[in-house]
Amino acid sequence: MHSPIMFSLKNVLYFQAGLGVLANMFLLCFYVFIILGHRPKPTDLLSCQLNFIHIVMFLTAGDIWLADLLTSLKIDNDFKCKATFYINRVMRGLSICTTCLLSVVQAITISPSTSLLAKFKQKQKKYMLYTLLCVWSFNISLSSNQIFYVGAYINMSETNQVKVSKSCSLLPMNYMIRGVILTVTTSRDVFLVGVMMTTSTYLMITLFRHQRQCKHLHSISHLRTSPEKRAIQIILLLVVFFVVMYWVDFIISSTSFLLWRYDPVVLVVQKFVMNVYPTITPLVQISFDNRIIIMLKNLQSKFHHICF
Repeated sequence: MHSPIMFSLKNVLYFQAGLGVLANMFLLCFYVFIILGHRPKPTDLLSCQLNFIHIVMFLTAGDIWLADLLTSLKIDNDFKCKATFYINRVMRGLSICTTCLLSVVQAITISPSTSLLAKFKQKQKKYMLYTLLCVWSFNISLSSNQIFYVGAYINMSETNQVKVSKSCSLLPMNYMIRGVILTVTTSRDVFLVGVMMTTSTYLMITLFRHQRQCKHLHSISHLRTSPEKRAIQIILLLVVFFVVMYWVDFIISSTSFLLWRYDPVVLVVQKFVMNVYPTITPLVQISFDNRIIIMLKNLQSKFHHICF
């Protein structure tokens, strides 16, 4: 009875994945161009990494693209499941870590000279690569359980496997191991979301103060389109989308994990929710980053000049 619903949901999922990959690919190329050829902002390297992470997340989400490619290459099904689920789990961890780090760097960058964060402005470029190395190492290690507890699905009820995709399943594990994995993952997510919310709140307060000070120098009509107001809008939008979608995804996945039962429709809905943030992020960045808007306008004028 789920067939028509599943067909519609999977079509939506494929459309979402296609849109997300294209938008993130565009931004990835843009940020690589900025980093190699121009003076990048402190956040450009992180934004570039975030776009790369989101592309890999889409490619390894369930049975989308990468899993089909490995199947066509006659790769062992058990290895395919372990590889795709492990990579996807690492990328999900890196997504929340990079988003958190991005909010911290933004707060440091915009902090006034009298702030305690100001002393980190000169040091953030120096320690950025070390920080990213630690973040990657931490998530690669934390997600290693996927190698041991994910495998090919065998249609036998006595194996106590839980089917989580067309050809993959979670292998049996006792309640203690299940609880430890969930506790560690939850602790990481709560901490990172807390840091992200704190730094984003600090950033918005700082921007509002700056905007209030500028009222003496600018007209009210100019303030409506000020860079500070645009920055506040994009921060609010990304933080709200990230927190809401990440925790909806987390509640669905953790509940199914604890109950050891995954409904096919719930799995597709979870994948859709999980991919909302990677899809929305590049679209918001493209809409609000003046460098991208200027570049697109220049390309449009050049194209118009060549054609006409």
